[in-house]
Amino acid sequence: MNPILKNVLAVIAGWISGSFINMGLVNLGHSIMPIEGLDPKDMAAYAEIMPGLDPQHFIFPFLAHAVGTLFGAFMTALLAANHKMKFALAIGVLFLLGGIAINYMLSGPMWFTVLDILVAYIPMAWIGGNLGIKMSKR
Repeated sequence: MNPILKNVLAVIAGWISGSFINMGLVNLGHSIMPIEGLDPKDMAAYAEIMPGLDPQHFIFPFLAHAVGTLFGAFMTALLAANHKMKFALAIGVLFLLGGIAINYMLSGPMWFTVLDILVAYIPMAWIGGNLGIKMSKR
């Protein structure tokens, strides 16, 4: 297969697979620790309630962002033809942009925003990229 096409498909596969992991963990969090009286699909209501939530309500959003990015970067590095780490980090940047957007739309506590932006995206993409590179050499 053409390496450029393979790299494009690797990034798309990483983005889609990471997004599925992300949404699965978000939905799991809503089912394990539901917020009374909140429809998780109502973004306006969510934005109103975010500042008053307890720290345990931020566990699954953080895990969703971190594990989704980790897995997406892993898949990208595993499938890419070359420049595996660059493409894995591109997944981290893509997810980081989404994380910045969601933290802007649903402004939660500052500690969560800082933790999320600094830890859940680029570092996880780097780890996922390294794991994908190691697995692709087998």
